[in-house]
Amino acid sequence: MTILLTTLNARYAHASLGLRYLLANMGELQSQTQIHEFVIGARSTDIVEKILAYRQPDQKFIVGFGVYIWNIVEITQVVAVLKRVAPEIVIVLGGPEVSHETNDQEIIRLADYVITGWGDVSFPDLCQQIIKGPQPLMKVHAGLQPPMNEIKLPYALYTDQDIRHRTLYVEASRGCPFKCEFCLSALDKTAWPFDIDAFLAEMESLYQRGARLFKFVDRTFNLNVKTSLKIMQFFLDKLAAAPHDPVFAHFEVVPDHLPDALKEGIQKFPDGTLQFEIGIQSFNPEVQSLISRKQNNDKAAENIRWLCEHSHAHLHVDLIAGLPGETMESFAEGFNKLVALGPHEIQFGILKRLRGTPIIRHTEAFQLAFDPMPPYTILANKDVPFAAMQRLVRFARYWDMVANSGRFANTLPVILSESPFENFMAFSDWVYANTDATHRIALDRLAGLVTTWLVEQRGMNKETVMGLVSSDYAGNAKHKQGNSSTGEQKAPAVAKATPQRQSRHLAA
Repeated sequence: MTILLTTLNARYAHASLGLRYLLANMGELQSQTQIHEFVIGARSTDIVEKILAYRQPDQKFIVGFGVYIWNIVEITQVVAVLKRVAPEIVIVLGGPEVSHETNDQEIIRLADYVITGWGDVSFPDLCQQIIKGPQPLMKVHAGLQPPMNEIKLPYALYTDQDIRHRTLYVEASRGCPFKCEFCLSALDKTAWPFDIDAFLAEMESLYQRGARLFKFVDRTFNLNVKTSLKIMQFFLDKLAAAPHDPVFAHFEVVPDHLPDALKEGIQKFPDGTLQFEIGIQSFNPEVQSLISRKQNNDKAAENIRWLCEHSHAHLHVDLIAGLPGETMESFAEGFNKLVALGPHEIQFGILKRLRGTPIIRHTEAFQLAFDPMPPYTILANKDVPFAAMQRLVRFARYWDMVANSGRFANTLPVILSESPFENFMAFSDWVYANTDATHRIALDRLAGLVTTWLVEQRGMNKETVMGLVSSDYAGNAKHKQGNSSTGEQKAPAVAKATPQRQSRHLAA
């Protein structure tokens, strides 16, 4: 018997935590189980060829796929080809994309079995039935949630290659107590913690093997302050012991829950060692109420401002456009409020209809129209028609290029001025009208577009603008914008270097 666990990651740097959990909990089948990860964009026939290379003559072969919103289309193609060339292979699906609305998915029709929800113990149990019998009668199996202390932690399964070249995903807890209707965690009853001492022992082992970049996937890292402090102290101890070889940690935090004890710990982290992902999503109280999101907006804003002014944490703050009840005007107001708080990055997301999420209950009342193809992005609603939603989509893309890239740090405040949303939307509309492109705009061309817009649309002095944009090129000779009117090359500004581990994380 051979069992292969596989998935298609969005990038090579993303190491699948889910597959490693499955392998860690395979019990007596672990020695017969292997992992092979692929990256989206690979040809389906090439993937199938590599999968079939694991098959042993005259033995059953089980292939388990981790299916997510970003790989559902390509994995469907892979499964279809597999079933054409090797129909005897047993295909088992798992993951959030196949855990809900199972009746209308082509990939489920093609597969032999599906496990919905938690697969840590259910997948090895299903494999045992397939091998030893009796053969499972049902195609769809609801995954059982075991006690947290019965789940074997997977971190020893990160290879030395993973540690050197990939983001290591870790979790101190699963689930979320909040009920935000756009999120699959709305279906959870609570958050379930792992034993903190056992977890930190695994982190110690990873650290001793050379791991320095840890991305926590906990939905609510700062929910239990006592646990949060123990985890933060673990990293602070490492930083104190080896300041020349620092760690980098990423946490997702609840924006309105930052007690003084946490603030005190956060302030101890030096620059380039700590990143927070903060989900604001909307500052509109009516929208928050509609989507069952509980958030103290004043406290959240106060905490973000404090983090910007009194800590070295890199802040990545999320907003979602297209939520039911959110108009262009109210979203603009929230965006401008967030810009004024000064986070390092604003992730401008467009609402997606994740399978199983309660957001669909608003479909009729708010005329929600979603793309039928993954990632099921909203196309329009009663407050934001299709054309306006497309403008928001382009805004998000250009915002990543100009603002979140960090390449226009000096020029961005001039673009945004006193009305950030309105001014950047004007810039976005103009760029699209003049390029008909939202992807693959080379940096030199983008810098030229920024320069032209500031000169022609905002009426700024050309020499002033060219000096400003040139200062953002931080000494990269091939990106110098040209000479001043005196014929002398302006000295570029010196950029602050981003630590390599942080650069790798931010790109992931």
